[in-house]
Amino acid sequence: MADFFLLAVLTLDATLRVSTPLIFCAMAGIFSERSGIIDISLEGKMLMSAFVAAAIAAVTGSPWLALAGAVAAACAMALLHGFACITHKGNQVVSGVAINILASGLTAVLGNAWFQRGGQTPTLDASSRFMPITLPMADTLGQIPIIGTIYKHAISGHNGFVYLGFAVVPLTWWILFRTRFGLRLRAVGENPQAVDTAGLSVTALRYRAVLMCGVLTGLAGAYISIAQNAVFVRDMTAGQGYIALAAMIFGKWRPFHALGACLMFGLLDAVAIRLQGVHLPGIGEVPVQFIQALPYILTVVLLAGFIGKAVAPKAIGTPYVKER
Repeated sequence: MADFFLLAVLTLDATLRVSTPLIFCAMAGIFSERSGIIDISLEGKMLMSAFVAAAIAAVTGSPWLALAGAVAAACAMALLHGFACITHKGNQVVSGVAINILASGLTAVLGNAWFQRGGQTPTLDASSRFMPITLPMADTLGQIPIIGTIYKHAISGHNGFVYLGFAVVPLTWWILFRTRFGLRLRAVGENPQAVDTAGLSVTALRYRAVLMCGVLTGLAGAYISIAQNAVFVRDMTAGQGYIALAAMIFGKWRPFHALGACLMFGLLDAVAIRLQGVHLPGIGEVPVQFIQALPYILTVVLLAGFIGKAVAPKAIGTPYVKER
């Protein structure tokens, strides 16, 4: 019984770690899409910021410079998306796809040109990364049954990005639903004509939204390459941006609902990792490829209609043309 409880706690610990980039990206998508800008380029922005973070950390040895570079890179791609979709009123889906392809190719080319490792950056040492944080009295309190075990193994010992990721969720909710900026942001996603009539700039509000999206995807990318891992490898985000997009839709563009979806995907991923090589009664050893595909299969199943009616912001995907 004690072994099963410890296994459950360790699975929860893995769930929190795996869910963190999904949470950052889902909140980023909420900011962008609540303003009326479809953003399927979460994957590309996260991948580019992961590469920039690992590259700067490898060259300078400073994780803080790497983090700043990752956020700047993601914001630059977010502004590129905004320039295409807001200023030039281009197709938002096409722009997002183009950014994803650009990031995939550019990171491989630059990585190969700078480090000659087939698109991979050098492995980072501990001083170049953000390391896990052990909370006070974790070892002492860990001797207490149940509560101490949860504190030591599931709450303590995470990277700072994990705690920040969970703090971003209520912050996103507060900004969207308790501030004047959030009210205007939601209004511009529902009825930009009304916002314009009130004398507010639709363009400025949407640019601010995509920039906030850039900051959060930059944090997600930095977490993947210099906190969760110690290196950048080609296409290392492995579709997590798309899963975060699915979590955002599953959560119906609401922060706490999206958090639940991210945790569900993270739990499935954590369970899949622990199931590798395990013989299940009556089934035998589950193929590794099937286990690795489980999160993506669940994404397709959920988006196929098992999530109920998800109502998107009314003006999403529609460029705003000011009437004269």
